[in-house]
Amino acid sequence: MAFGLSTFAQKRKVLNLQNYDQQPYHFGFILAANEMSFSIKPVDNLPTIKWDQEQSPDIFADSLYVYEVTSQGTPGFSIGILGNLRLGKSTDLRFVPTLSFGERMLNYSILSYKDGEPSLIDVEKSITSTMLEFPLFVKYRSKRLNNFAAYVTGGLKYTLDLASQKKDDQNLNDVTVKINKHDMMAEVGIGFDFYTNYFKFGTEIRMGYGLVNMIKHEGNLYTDSIERLNSKIFLLSFTFE
Repeated sequence: MAFGLSTFAQKRKVLNLQNYDQQPYHFGFILAANEMSFSIKPVDNLPTIKWDQEQSPDIFADSLYVYEVTSQGTPGFSIGILGNLRLGKSTDLRFVPTLSFGERMLNYSILSYKDGEPSLIDVEKSITSTMLEFPLFVKYRSKRLNNFAAYVTGGLKYTLDLASQKKDDQNLNDVTVKINKHDMMAEVGIGFDFYTNYFKFGTEIRMGYGLVNMIKHEGNLYTDSIERLNSKIFLLSFTFE
């Protein structure tokens, strides 16, 4: 008897926004936390390449050797608007113009020689980005379970970095690392939709990998020690539709 009452109560559960997903199109907005970083491919035989003072004016040394280059991300945030076009029963096309703010670090482990004396130093270069993003995704949604549904997304995103070519007003001997301002990224994600009385709330985890080599070679050890520099991003987003 208890099992029967439980089943009956579940069947009578009130569905919020019952016809929401049948709309031909709808709009919303997103708020997200991001972490930007890089995937780095150094030049061949990097630790054996000798660099001189002219190639690193911000380090006072007779010669230098770069042992390793790594990347570190820091927390950022994104805001955007969402347009959703219904393609089929469980499939949507989503366009999400977004403004993202973030910072990425390039860390160099360098062996320097000054008057024959070696010293191992770590140099950190900051790359601050303000990006206009234009993602186009396909969303595939599971069958709705009461007021809940899971989904996966995948697609491409074009980004324009408004801060990549910003001139630095610091000392001329302080070498900055500049990157290309155009990028194309492939992204995949997984998320969950929750249907409330008044709107649909979604939370999603998405990862992206850049398809474009971002490094601008400028004749110094910080840029010329890197063969390829590809963007990576991790995003935790919240959507309100």
